[in-house]
Amino acid sequence: MTGEEPRPSDCSEVLDHLYEYLDHEMPDGDSDKMREHIDDCSPCLEKYGLEQAVKQLVKRCCGQDDVPSDLRAKVLERIDAIRDDERRAAEPDGEPDCREAQNRQEA
Repeated sequence: MTGEEPRPSDCSEVLDHLYEYLDHEMPDGDSDKMREHIDDCSPCLEKYGLEQAVKQLVKRCCGQDDVPSDLRAKVLERIDAIRDDERRAAEPDGEPDCREAQNRQEA
């Protein structure tokens, strides 16, 4: 940033993407811009600090819980089922079978 007052639209965009930044899920260039803005903007720096503290607290308090061993398989299976339903619905002649989709949801 150039030392100018941050514009509300800049702050809004930064706050919209704050968790992507905190989770290191941004491309480097965008991450650099976020860091510059946060360094120059007191309200965004305060929000960043608060969200970072909350994230660390949640990790410390909840990060020790064991995940059921079959949860990953169930989640991936459900994702595959949803993708299959979407593919079938997108086919020009294909009508999705509502009973099949309902059976998957009940599983």
